[in-house]
Amino acid sequence: MPAKKPVKKVVLAYSGGLDTSVILKWLQDQYGAEVVTFTADLGQGEELEPARKKAEAAGVKDIFIEDLREEFVRDFVFPMVRANAVYEGLYLLGTSIARPLISKRLVEIAHETGADAVAHGATGKGNDQVRFELGVYALDPDLRVIAPWREWDLNSRTKLIAYAEQHGIQVAKDKRGEAPFSVDANLWHTSSEGKVLENPAEEASDIVFQRTVDPVDAPDTPEYVTISFERGDATAVNGKALSPAMLLTELNELGRKHGIGRLDLVENRFVGMKSRGIYETPGGTILMAAHRGIEQLTLDRGAAHLKDELMPKYAKLLYEGFWFSPEREMLQAAIDKSQEFVTGDVRLKLYKGSANVVGRSSDHTLYSEAHVTFEEDDVYDQKDAEGFIRLNALRLQLMARRKRRLGRND
Repeated sequence: MPAKKPVKKVVLAYSGGLDTSVILKWLQDQYGAEVVTFTADLGQGEELEPARKKAEAAGVKDIFIEDLREEFVRDFVFPMVRANAVYEGLYLLGTSIARPLISKRLVEIAHETGADAVAHGATGKGNDQVRFELGVYALDPDLRVIAPWREWDLNSRTKLIAYAEQHGIQVAKDKRGEAPFSVDANLWHTSSEGKVLENPAEEASDIVFQRTVDPVDAPDTPEYVTISFERGDATAVNGKALSPAMLLTELNELGRKHGIGRLDLVENRFVGMKSRGIYETPGGTILMAAHRGIEQLTLDRGAAHLKDELMPKYAKLLYEGFWFSPEREMLQAAIDKSQEFVTGDVRLKLYKGSANVVGRSSDHTLYSEAHVTFEEDDVYDQKDAEGFIRLNALRLQLMARRKRRLGRND
């Protein structure tokens, strides 16, 4: 294997927390490289200016702090919603869907600043290292990716804190000692893993939940909300037109209030192990239910069933970091074609942890009351069903007669 070229400048995905603050200093020391920091506002709900001050204190000259909420929802979340993507039947892919956008901007900033490498703070046990690096390599195969957790010997929080204190890196007081659990957040969801959550037999404490009230404590009166769609994308809440990020923010507040979107999941990580996570996707849970609701009216049966067959493959690709793969783009093209007439309104009832569709309407509906009515009609001849059934039964009858001839009862 040829020797790696020295790194002159590296773009670091930087949060300003303990891990990435240590990584910043470690990159400067170990690689002797200039570090550029990139901090993305994806709606995680944290103040980002402290990250700028910490980067400046570390001698960083090029500091990128960007509000990417609209791009995140418009170009990544909404395409995922069109697919109704759910991993392993339950997980709405909140962490997974954020990584392609971060990877994209890491590469773009590397090009803008002349960097020859990018770095991330994902550990060697998780999915995120795969997602970040597959995204980077898909967009620029010549960029080097540095993953400190796979290189250094700072393999515990105690060692990280000691390194930070040795180099004058500010350590938040709540980081002194073992953190109870780790959290990833964006406008779509929160994800909590590790420490007190590692035993899947133990119920998660209520302190883990950050975006939703306990459904038991949610209002005793249901609330109704109407979501409008155009070509598969949500455009308005209760008749008020909203941008993608503002729409999701609105739905998040409704979901928070009614305790919607909590999930306790043991999932299969791409790297091979099982992990237990506590997820909150309040607005996303409402939005996914509504999207299914409008598709019920407007999608042809063949298209709807094909979408449901394709969805697990799409979700798996997203979970495993293949957003920029040709197969995901091919599936997206098929999914987006299916959304041509997915336009209309969906009414949902929000109550104590549930978001149930109770009404839907569309100018592009395929629902025909004249055909389904139990009353007399002049559009459907019920006698036609007899021939339909006979033709579909023919092969079953032939097989049954063969079994009879052979004396088989199975």
